[in-house]
Amino acid sequence: MHSEFHKSIPFDRPSLIKAAPTHSAAHSFIYATKIVLTKPFTLESQSDSDANYKAPNILQRILSLFKNVHPGSDLSCYKLPPVFNMPKSQLQCYAESVYSTASDLLSKLNTGKTPLDRLISVVAWSISTTRPATFGVAPYNSILGETHHVSKGNLNVLLEQVSHHPPVSALHATDEKENIEMIWCHFPVPKFTGTSVEGKVHGKRILKLHNHGETYEMNSPHLFIRILPVPGIDWVGNVSIRCPETGLVAELSYITQSFFGFGGNRRLIKGKIFDSLSMKILYKIDGHWDSTVTVKDTTNAKVTVIYDAKEVISGLQAPIVKDPESVWPTESALVWSELSQAILSKDWEKAIEAKKNVEERQRELLREKELKGETWVPKHFIVSHSKEEGWDCSPIQRWVPDAPMVTL
Repeated sequence: MHSEFHKSIPFDRPSLIKAAPTHSAAHSFIYATKIVLTKPFTLESQSDSDANYKAPNILQRILSLFKNVHPGSDLSCYKLPPVFNMPKSQLQCYAESVYSTASDLLSKLNTGKTPLDRLISVVAWSISTTRPATFGVAPYNSILGETHHVSKGNLNVLLEQVSHHPPVSALHATDEKENIEMIWCHFPVPKFTGTSVEGKVHGKRILKLHNHGETYEMNSPHLFIRILPVPGIDWVGNVSIRCPETGLVAELSYITQSFFGFGGNRRLIKGKIFDSLSMKILYKIDGHWDSTVTVKDTTNAKVTVIYDAKEVISGLQAPIVKDPESVWPTESALVWSELSQAILSKDWEKAIEAKKNVEERQRELLREKELKGETWVPKHFIVSHSKEEGWDCSPIQRWVPDAPMVTL
């Protein structure tokens, strides 16, 4: 479920800059007060103050929301009222799964002595991007040209909304010190089934370890939101992680609860690591992505813990604004700030008005571009699309620059 605009609405950067004073002190104050950054999803999200923004009677509201929606409907263009939004956009959620970590698994990828050691580390890192979600609320569906730019140590992360219909998000993250790069191109398609919403995340993720000349290609699990008979939300589906240079492959299955919401398989992961040339299974993978995941060596039955969620996605904090004057007007946390603050304050009337203001402002900018005969082009990615290959997003810059917002 995503909030949607009726039309593709690009940002007009100069027009947005006009809204802020040009003198330094006032400029800093405007950005410092407008930017709203909330804590990322963690294992403690249910008790976290930033996550406690849901409207009352959320299940009844959801049932009312879908009473006129037919099973099989694509919800990509469905306009979601603010009461069902969390105070952040989809871009921020994607980015948080990369830069919000208590334990730095990414920088450890280079330390593996063998290709197999490194693949196991990549599997652990991939699992770490799976984060708990909250039932009944969804992020804003980012508008065309929206960006999110955050740094964590040597890791710089940049995202841009490169398409609106369909909604396509591009991510580029680089660690110049470790010579690591990742490129994502995501295209979510949420569909209503009658008793649930299945959010299939199409697209691909690429992770490059340049020091070793290795590329890892992978996909994302899908989000499953069960409305009836027992409300719940979980990640499901199959994830494949392949390294063409070594021929090594990892296959993971994310398994959820039964239809009735019971059973012991909640947030379960099972899988295997094998050599695609010989098809020999080298390791078996087992565990739960919100606790621990292990690999079992098929040659000697040795079991090793490769991922501990408590060490990686616990105690996470929101980014802070280090350099307010350098924050782009397209920054997600700035664009949606009034709406996010209204949701956090549970001022639903103000939230409706704030969302309306963003929509109207962007529609006006779109009309101005149409009158000038201009077409929108992504600023940070070269985007292509075909029926055979799907969406492809190539970053324009070799390295992502340092961001004005940072996280520890």
